[in-house]
Amino acid sequence: MLSFVIPAHNEELLLGRTLAAIHAAARRVGTPYEIVVADDASTDLTAAVAAEHGARVVAVRNRQIAATRNAGARAASGDILIFVDADTIVNPAVVSSTLSALAAGAVAGGAAMRLDGKVPLYGRVLTSIVLTGMRAGRLAAGCYLFCSRAAFEAAGGFDERLFAAEEIALSRALQRHGRMVILRDAVETSGRKLRTYSGWEILRLLSVLALAGRRALGSRQHLDLWYGARRVDGGSHRAADETSTSRVSV
Repeated sequence: MLSFVIPAHNEELLLGRTLAAIHAAARRVGTPYEIVVADDASTDLTAAVAAEHGARVVAVRNRQIAATRNAGARAASGDILIFVDADTIVNPAVVSSTLSALAAGAVAGGAAMRLDGKVPLYGRVLTSIVLTGMRAGRLAAGCYLFCSRAAFEAAGGFDERLFAAEEIALSRALQRHGRMVILRDAVETSGRKLRTYSGWEILRLLSVLALAGRRALGSRQHLDLWYGARRVDGGSHRAADETSTSRVSV
């Protein structure tokens, strides 16, 4: 069985579409599945949206992405874990390729990624460079990472000492337990961070990470890109549509 694990903090605007896409993709593929949403101290309707869309909600108060992903994995019952971000749309091709890769002997992997909406040119260039490097290193982007439960447990799960880049650390750990692949099929994820944070803010973050290295990942300080309060994204049609849907249906 597939277990889709979604960490979420105040994601009522985009979570509904993410869950609907997972249902559609998994049903098309025809493999038994479940969806677990690890709701990390949300103050909005995240839990209600998750429940309405048929997900099992696990309430945690970590405000730390690695611990929240691990909590979702512990609550899941499938022997294949697929970690999906709350702002990411999967499709049947990605799920089908995930199963094919595992059946062919891979223990884990990720997917190609494209950003939704209008994104500044520097953001697209930066994203392309980062993704090329990650593919070369067989490192999964956090928006879509899959693995067998056996490999996940052997690797020790996500490193809870990290407040970001936890998927990079897990990718490296998983490589020690078998073959890891990056699928050519792509998921669509939100480009909201590149729309709601300026180029200077992102450059400052990259500078901090370059200077401090792993030490900068040991707390939420300076990591507003992941833990900040900027959630409303006026540059994406998905955000606008989901705002309308959530207000009507929850």
